Amino acid sequence: MSHTNPLPSVAGTAQVAPALRRKRLGMLDAVLLLAAVATYFFADLYLALATSVLIMIIFALSLDLVQGYCGIETLGHAAFFGSGAYAAGLFALHVSPNPLLGLVVGAGVAAVVGLITGVVVLRVSGLTQIMLTLACATLLYEAGNVAKSITMGDDGLTGYTIAPVLGLFEFDIYGHTAYLYALAVLLVVYLFTQFLVNSPFGLTVQGIRENAMRMSLLGVRVGLRRLMLYTLAAGVAGVAGALSAQVNNIVALDTLSFTLSANVLVMLALGGTGRLYGAVLGAVVFMVLSDRIAAFDPANWLAALGVLLIVVVRFAPDGLIGVVDRLTVRMRRSQQVATPPQTDHAKATSTDKEVTP
Repeated sequence: MSHTNPLPSVAGTAQVAPALRRKRLGMLDAVLLLAAVATYFFADLYLALATSVLIMIIFALSLDLVQGYCGIETLGHAAFFGSGAYAAGLFALHVSPNPLLGLVVGAGVAAVVGLITGVVVLRVSGLTQIMLTLACATLLYEAGNVAKSITMGDDGLTGYTIAPVLGLFEFDIYGHTAYLYALAVLLVVYLFTQFLVNSPFGLTVQGIRENAMRMSLLGVRVGLRRLMLYTLAAGVAGVAGALSAQVNNIVALDTLSFTLSANVLVMLALGGTGRLYGAVLGAVVFMVLSDRIAAFDPANWLAALGVLLIVVVRFAPDGLIGVVDRLTVRMRRSQQVATPPQTDHAKATSTDKEVTP
């Protein structure tokens, strides 16, 4: 009796190619890129805010890899953001001001932190896992606060400078270079995450999210795959932290705080988990609304965001990206109804008319 192993249907290269074709850059990607370019030319007064939005998009993408694609619950994702930020700041202060090297160092240190904490965190699940992630982030926060001779504690790590990007583009007070630099890094990270989630490894991890026991029975090393993705996501979060340290020239202790972890969770809840577009949309909505509402009503801006989150969770449990998907489907259906396909008889009649002289 022949036995067919269903694992290739999950992670085989025959199924990866169609997945990559479905997930290739499309119209929505073009719209987002055009919006980013238009922001640079027509909203130069808000480039500092726009740069922060780009950094938070990278951070939200890293959380989506962990929570949306692998199903790992966390309340301490800021541990990796802060680790990358402090690593990049200390590297610029004591070793080299090269921004690209600083990004690599920030990503590497955050990935190591993710690897070490992941060994502990991923051994459990549920509420225990959530509390362990929070405990790891809290320990790092307290370590940063205690080691004032290194991190400068509550005063924030300052005194370092960042060299021009590629030796050509110097950071200016208006934020033009910082914005383009952050946009370029975001594009690289986004392409990497697109490739990752549609690769055989990414498809296998999504299978683990759906049914870890079944994937284990199919011969997949579940624990190793989850740890690998957790480490990669930590590295991506470290890139966001390093980028923040470089464009702001300061690393505050808040980069390791629970507030930052909670904020990125809200971003992902607003946009929608398990979709890279959701992380992008959620970060944009959260950051822009936070800034505008705080400017309008500094005392109650958090309440307004809370109401928005309740509305989204109640009426769009799959996030704003789910609303966009449903609207897109309705538009396509309305177009199909407006222009019904021709029947075989109609096509034949039309052909006869074209042939008749």
